[in-house]
Amino acid sequence: MLKVEGINQYYGGSHILRNVGFEARLGEVTVILGRNGVGKTTLLKSLMGVVPVKTGTIQLDAASITRDTPYEHARKGIGYVPQGREIFARLTVQENLRMGLAYKRGSTPIPAELFELFPVLKQMINRRGGDLSGGQQQQLAIARALAAVPKLLILDEPTEGIQPSIIKDIGRVIRMLADRGMAGGQKMAIVLVEQFYDFAAELADQYLVMERGEIIKRGRGDAMQADGVRQLMSI
Repeated sequence: MLKVEGINQYYGGSHILRNVGFEARLGEVTVILGRNGVGKTTLLKSLMGVVPVKTGTIQLDAASITRDTPYEHARKGIGYVPQGREIFARLTVQENLRMGLAYKRGSTPIPAELFELFPVLKQMINRRGGDLSGGQQQQLAIARALAAVPKLLILDEPTEGIQPSIIKDIGRVIRMLADRGMAGGQKMAIVLVEQFYDFAAELADQYLVMERGEIIKRGRGDAMQADGVRQLMSI
């Protein structure tokens, strides 16, 4: 689904990403771990076209999207949930969800399945996004990214500042999306940046650990404990 090769990124004179490469497959959750400041969010912004790639290539379904704009990425089936949620606080829940359908025809309905995945959004459909709790806003941000039924979902630290009960709900949804996708769709490829080790280990089909802009370790999710990934996170 997604193939990344030799990505390098710079901010000023700082070399932020160093020859990063990996693949994310349909039906799998690819977890990217690392401490603050190692380049995880920059990598996701590069994948989404928010930050132009300096060198390297990004392919989706074997076609290059390296130089595409963020809206072109969205049209090609990439959903993005940024760090900090970035919902529209003054818009209602319904209006936020419709923003996820911005490139579709105006008559395109909001998928009813979103309210099955996140029932609280149906209860608060006419509430402003800014009036929701942090956990509810995170559910709204994920639902907005899912509204257009993407084939690749990119999430940047969805557990940040969220209460444990909602973390469990979000984990359940992520696993379900990877395994079977949304109604009428297909399995999704999911790229998840996370610092919460237990959440990552529960979901990961494959993992990548970043340090100083590089991938320093990678493997299958069920080998994370044996590979000492928790210890790497605490160094």
